[in-house]
Amino acid sequence: MRTTQGEGSGGAAQVRAAAGPAGVWQNPSPAQHNGQVPSGRVHNLINIAAYSVLSAVALTLSRQELLTITPVQALNFTVAFAAGTFLLSPDLDLADGHVDSKRYWGLLGFVWVPYGKLFRHRGLSHSWVIGPLTRLAYLALLITLIVGVLRYAMPTLTLPTIPQPISLKFILPLVLGYFLSQWLHLIADGIRPDHGFRQGAKRLKMPRSRARARSRRA
Repeated sequence: MRTTQGEGSGGAAQVRAAAGPAGVWQNPSPAQHNGQVPSGRVHNLINIAAYSVLSAVALTLSRQELLTITPVQALNFTVAFAAGTFLLSPDLDLADGHVDSKRYWGLLGFVWVPYGKLFRHRGLSHSWVIGPLTRLAYLALLITLIVGVLRYAMPTLTLPTIPQPISLKFILPLVLGYFLSQWLHLIADGIRPDHGFRQGAKRLKMPRSRARARSRRA
């Protein structure tokens, strides 16, 4: 069972308490309790400001011939950064409620509700590597299902294909843009890179502490 307090368009902090194994409640962090977690709007402004600074720096270095960036690479970085900021935000783990990241999908926002039910807020979905990958994997699953349904319903339909081969110079800006947008969100939330490991350590410690408590009572 989870309780959600809205964050996003209203600007209030999102807080979700998650029931752990055997019904043990895990309380939100002090930052969440005090309303110190940035709203969805603030997260977007932070990312937009960071993108503006990076663009200015990249443009300056390019003009001084210290950095070479092709128009395609710049476009790939921009698209991936925007997608990570607005459409694939870590706060999609609140998609079973009302959150900006879900709202930006418009009528398709409902497809992220299962993701919001799978992951508790600021849990694994807010880790630095696995979290962003979970959203990409979920999106890939959705696309695969849609393509499968289209091919079954309309066998003669010609779907666009991914050009081959794909060079590293094409992929790298996409990866950098997406992960940078995610990491800026996590930094603003005060989440450290070892967040995922600490979450796993807590889960390992909880069963041990309960076992010790039972042995003492016995």
